[in-house]
Amino acid sequence: MRAEYSGIGVVPGRVIAPAWIMPPPVAAPQKQPAPQDPEAEAERIREASAAVHAQLRERAETVTGDARDVLKATALMAKDPTLIKTAIKRLTSTDAETAIWEVAAETAAQLEKLGGYMAERAADVLDVRARIVAQLRGVPAPGIPHADAPFVLIATDLAPADTATLDPESVVALVCAEGGPQSHTAVLARSLGIPAVVAATGVLDVTDEADVFVDGAGGTIRTAPGAAEAELVTAWQDTVGRLQTYSGPCLLKDGSRIPLRANVGDGTQAREAAAAGAEGVGLLRTEFCFLDRDTEPSVAEQTRAYAEVFAAFDDHKVVVRTLDAGADKPLPFLTDTDEPNPALGVRGFRTSRKAVGVLERQLEAIAAAARQSSIDVHVMAPMIATAEEAAQFAGLVAAAGLPVAGVMVEVPSAALQAGPILDQVEFASIGTNDLTQYVMASDRMLGGLAELSDPWQPAVLQLIRMTAAQGISAEKSVGVCGEAAADPALAVVLVGLGVSSLSMAPRALPAVAEVLRSVTLEQAQRIAEAARTATSAAGAKAAAREQLPVLEDLGL
Repeated sequence: MRAEYSGIGVVPGRVIAPAWIMPPPVAAPQKQPAPQDPEAEAERIREASAAVHAQLRERAETVTGDARDVLKATALMAKDPTLIKTAIKRLTSTDAETAIWEVAAETAAQLEKLGGYMAERAADVLDVRARIVAQLRGVPAPGIPHADAPFVLIATDLAPADTATLDPESVVALVCAEGGPQSHTAVLARSLGIPAVVAATGVLDVTDEADVFVDGAGGTIRTAPGAAEAELVTAWQDTVGRLQTYSGPCLLKDGSRIPLRANVGDGTQAREAAAAGAEGVGLLRTEFCFLDRDTEPSVAEQTRAYAEVFAAFDDHKVVVRTLDAGADKPLPFLTDTDEPNPALGVRGFRTSRKAVGVLERQLEAIAAAARQSSIDVHVMAPMIATAEEAAQFAGLVAAAGLPVAGVMVEVPSAALQAGPILDQVEFASIGTNDLTQYVMASDRMLGGLAELSDPWQPAVLQLIRMTAAQGISAEKSVGVCGEAAADPALAVVLVGLGVSSLSMAPRALPAVAEVLRSVTLEQAQRIAEAARTATSAAGAKAAAREQLPVLEDLGL
């Protein structure tokens, strides 16, 4: 019987393939009495923890960028000393499997109560729990099913460890019943270029091996596809051929130039971005130097890592974001994991108040790497909320011998006070993921709040417009480096709102450029105004798409 399901499209693409449902999770253990040899059982827990940590670390080395960062962070959880020590203490009353199971469940429940970023990590803790228990049982870890032919993967949601290692040759589309457009699943699917839909209620009713049609742009899933769906797939394949490559610069229809840069997380991804035609880097996530470490990396280590990124570009701009630790990226030597609400706590630039010297040493390393290159290095701080903080950061940048300081606009106060903040620095870059989350007070991981965790929300668009207007008035550049820039329709709106540059996953460059080239600046401004004055995210998106027929032509 034919059925149709609707969700939120997060990665464009149209495919028809058999569906496979993510297998059930590892079953809860049957509680057993305390072991006769608690120390031997404790050693089993330590060995299982170490094995899972090593497996996730090994996976991390096979991927790059966002995927590597997520896997390294998940690997840290597998050897979390509090988790392991607390489980070992329970061996006086129960067995190893039950001890790990119960302690991890309590930890996840605590994280969910905190909300925001920490609630996002609860699923990661449960994923690690399942892997440790599977290791104790001597059975395969939970994971993505294997099939002899390409398939559509359907799941409630995916753990980052699974999403990060999806093989696009096997999994040709991803559909999740839960999750939101800014979740880790969505972000990693974009980086892999796998057509994806999230928040697709009811989709778990689809049976294994049933043929399904997935439209990753429209957010539609249909069973028993027919000739009409086959034609849509054929049209998309033609589009893919047109959108294989990008070569800058990106010019609007009237000749206005909009630099398109890339978001990268290490040297390998920087080289891939350069090969994809990116006009430099709009966001270098420096966390890749710090994750999966118990101690701060040395200045020499950081210098080598940043120099590798800079070497990928000859004469383009590279914008470096200083360490964005805290919330979903806790570091044992820098952040406090006992904060009652880490999403609103000491993260980003705020960590410099507590860990004196870490930011200064990072800036020293960036400056040393910049001296080895001829590129234009800009440095920006995350989580800036006031003009005073912006001035403090600008002073540290100048003291390090770096010429250009900027800030991330991620909290409403920074958008509202962009003018005074830009008086202290040379540029701003809007991080739409966090800005959306803070403006709408919605956890981006919750499928039930997906309509709120959407950068198309008119309130978010209004703050972006305000920020860009203050940048124009101050004659300072204001770019966007959040996931929103990878949406071709939203890219047009952002340009129309006054944003001067866009940075995105390298895979998104061709489609964004193709759509931008179809409009003049005046048209983009008119489309942006229609979106901004809508009364809902869905209305804003519909208003913009109605004036962009090229999207339908391209299947975007």
